[in-house]
Amino acid sequence: MWIDTPATRLLKIRYPIVQGPFGGGASSVELASIVSNLGGLGSFGAQHLAPAEIGELVARMRAQTAAPFAINLWVDNADAAMAGFDSATFARHVARLKPVYAALGLEPPAFPNRFGQDFDEQVAALIEAAPPAFSFVFGIPSPAILEACRQRGIVTIGNATTVAEARAIEAAGVDMLVATGAEAGGHRVSFLQAPDSVLMGNFALLPQVRDAVALPVILAGGIADGRGIAAALTLGADAVQIGTAFLACEESGTAALHRAALFSGQATDTVLTRAFTGRLARAIRSGFAEDAESGADGIAPYPAQGWLVRTLRASAIEQGRSDLLPLYAGQSASLLRHHHATGLFGALVAETDEAFRKAALRSRDE
Repeated sequence: MWIDTPATRLLKIRYPIVQGPFGGGASSVELASIVSNLGGLGSFGAQHLAPAEIGELVARMRAQTAAPFAINLWVDNADAAMAGFDSATFARHVARLKPVYAALGLEPPAFPNRFGQDFDEQVAALIEAAPPAFSFVFGIPSPAILEACRQRGIVTIGNATTVAEARAIEAAGVDMLVATGAEAGGHRVSFLQAPDSVLMGNFALLPQVRDAVALPVILAGGIADGRGIAAALTLGADAVQIGTAFLACEESGTAALHRAALFSGQATDTVLTRAFTGRLARAIRSGFAEDAESGADGIAPYPAQGWLVRTLRASAIEQGRSDLLPLYAGQSASLLRHHHATGLFGALVAETDEAFRKAALRSRDE
């Protein structure tokens, strides 16, 4: 039976279906708890949260589900260029965005006290709260952090975009990993090479990772229906991680403008861009991204660029300017059919059952 895998046994979930974690406020307790209660692994992207908020988040998740769930953090949450990012550099990047601020009727922002959170402080709060699972991207936590997770009974889940990264995750003693193909929406989470130099698709990546490591492997990227789940499991995955299809559900924390775009024709045209956070991510093509990419020094490092773009978010949503929002989307957006998480999850299970039933019939008839 396709639901009994090393991943489901380790995570103590019924179905090998993981909801992708969404950063920047696009995750929601409602969505993650629905997925967990239905037998998958609900996830919450917490990289934008302060340490105290992470403890509160885990408590809210536990109030909504007794099933396992995962909290996601970014191990490397500041680019090296942030070391020299002073007020003069900030002013230069703000000046490039002045036409956008003016179009939205906003005053340019002042230089903040901080642009993002500190990973060490965040992960200390996470370990204290002890969620069932801790997934992480952009690197590998220290041996001390991983040991603390083991002591607290927290399952650790790394993310790899290459075979070398998968091997490094296994060597560090992480419990399982997500192999992320270039089809995936959102950030390219590479940490050993530049992300735009390792754009390997799932059909090339998964078999090589499967041959290289003994860990349970979750496949992510371009999976939006039961056919994709069946294909991934047949190719050697122990589970799948689905992002865009869950992001499009009304229970997610993303804006209605974003969800509408995912069901529109524009979602078939995605690009890899640093325009929205300073780190490479797949999103629906927009004039904002193209303008930012066209300027030499037009994009600030992470997290400064993400902070600047977030200052536009509320007004852009209020004024219906989806072209100014980071509309993250994977390459499978044209397959989206479901607007609610319960309906989506049920369809994923039924479609996967059907895909394996048809495969068994074909095999019998041969």
